[in-house]
Amino acid sequence: MASRGFDTSSFLIRWIVAMLLVLGTFNPTQFSYYGWVSGAGGEALPFKVLAGVVLLIIYVIYLRATWRSIGPIGLTLATALFAAIIWVLLDTGILDLNEPKAITWALLVVFATILAIGLSWSHVRRRVSGQADMDDVAD
Repeated sequence: MASRGFDTSSFLIRWIVAMLLVLGTFNPTQFSYYGWVSGAGGEALPFKVLAGVVLLIIYVIYLRATWRSIGPIGLTLATALFAAIIWVLLDTGILDLNEPKAITWALLVVFATILAIGLSWSHVRRRVSGQADMDDVAD
């Protein structure tokens, strides 16, 4: 089976999945894993535990891939870039510190974007430099 090349839609799919993961875990509404688990009562406890373990497994995959792909320097640079973007949004009044939900949404989008960049970076690096990572396997 021939593998499809990496393009904008490939990144977009990774970003959407990362957004679903992050926002499905926590968001300022009650519609998240955190909202479900922190709700009153102990009903459906086995399902809550199962969902938590599945989320943990997915997070380990995403975080490990991100760490291996962009490393501590890339992670620091990505965080600094998005922190500067948020600072600009705050400075221009697009984001307001008096609205904590807006800041929370922005931080969740940043976290998901960094995860998507981490999953995509090896492909981007290979296209830009022509060099494959040493753990890439040839077909």
